[in-house]
Amino acid sequence: MCRTHRQYLSAIYLFGLLPGLLATLASAEPGLESYKPGGPGVFQLNVSPNGYPPYIIIEDDDQYSGIVWEVVKTVSERLNYKVQPKKIPRKRVDSMLLDGHIDGTPRAIEWTDNPDKYVFTDPVVRIREVFFTRKGEEFRYQQPSDLDSLTVVTHLGYRYPELAEIFESGKAKRFDVSQDRDLLSFLLNADHFHTAIADLSVGQWIIRENGWQDAFSYTENGISDFGFRLMLRKDWAGFAKDFNGELAQIRESGELDQILDRYR
Repeated sequence: MCRTHRQYLSAIYLFGLLPGLLATLASAEPGLESYKPGGPGVFQLNVSPNGYPPYIIIEDDDQYSGIVWEVVKTVSERLNYKVQPKKIPRKRVDSMLLDGHIDGTPRAIEWTDNPDKYVFTDPVVRIREVFFTRKGEEFRYQQPSDLDSLTVVTHLGYRYPELAEIFESGKAKRFDVSQDRDLLSFLLNADHFHTAIADLSVGQWIIRENGWQDAFSYTENGISDFGFRLMLRKDWAGFAKDFNGELAQIRESGELDQILDRYR
């Protein structure tokens, strides 16, 4: 058999195998599974590598709890879906959601680039950044000028648009810490720090976990108020709708308040 003829037969053989090969490769890729009303199914939820207490808590034995985890698990089970946790680094979450590696992630719309690419549920809980102070020290917040000459414990990398001008002018100083717990521990142990900015639920969780109930107060007014929701791909719009219905029911029944109370 001449070389040209052998090459011709090899090409035919290769093209005959190609469709099957492509199908095998395609099946190995993560599927863009859409929501199926009534299930059964699996909802792949991003929990991030370290969680986000008290919203998502990851124990040493890979057990999960937290406000968002309990709500999502409760609602998903009623929709005949099992929640599967996925620990995705923050910078990869959006792309992996769109590519189908996960189905949803906790997120506020205001924290999202190009939110029109996604579907959001109703808020599971609200995130309110308020000012914590040592108990017995009078501080009320109405406007940024209330921080004149104060040093504020803040979270490293966080932006506070309402306070940008007063920090940039030097009229108030920010002291950055990298861990949520340090926001209150630094405030508690150093008199030259006057107040700390933290999400109310996060602050209440830290206080509860450390037995600091008699050590802190917090302001009624804050600097932000965002709905903390599930962010989903658009092909999960049906899930968002059904999720919202079940969420409304557990809110009306008081079950949501019971979950919240376990972390405050």
